Amino acid sequence: MTDQTYAGDISPRECWNLLSTDEQAVLIDVRTDAEFSFVGVADLSGLGKKTVYVSWLFYPSMDLNPDFTATLSQQNLQKDQSLLFLCRSGVRSKHAAIAMSALGFSKCYNVAGGFEGDKDETLHRASRNGWKHANLPWVQE
Repeated sequence: MTDQTYAGDISPRECWNLLSTDEQAVLIDVRTDAEFSFVGVADLSGLGKKTVYVSWLFYPSMDLNPDFTATLSQQNLQKDQSLLFLCRSGVRSKHAAIAMSALGFSKCYNVAGGFEGDKDETLHRASRNGWKHANLPWVQE
């Protein structure tokens, strides 16, 4: 994938703050169904919002979802709406932000560190950064 422009990286806390203050801001979780089920998901119920779930890659093959942008385009999103992309660590979500920016969406942000964060020296996640590390609301579905 070529490196194209997107609105940039924000921390999970900045993401939460934007979701809290911008009525139109939307969290889009691009992880796999297995991750939603076994790792947990962001809980936006306290904000009166719901996360949009569209996988960037399919599990277990980890093939690119060829319908990703088409599926999101069916969500009635506005071109100037803040779209906040979340994955496990911030890699897939960056690609998703770039893809949607290429379609003319001007406020596509990557949530750096993702839901679980980067691995630490013991190869565990959620100890350095990410949604869980920031103690933001989440639930196990």
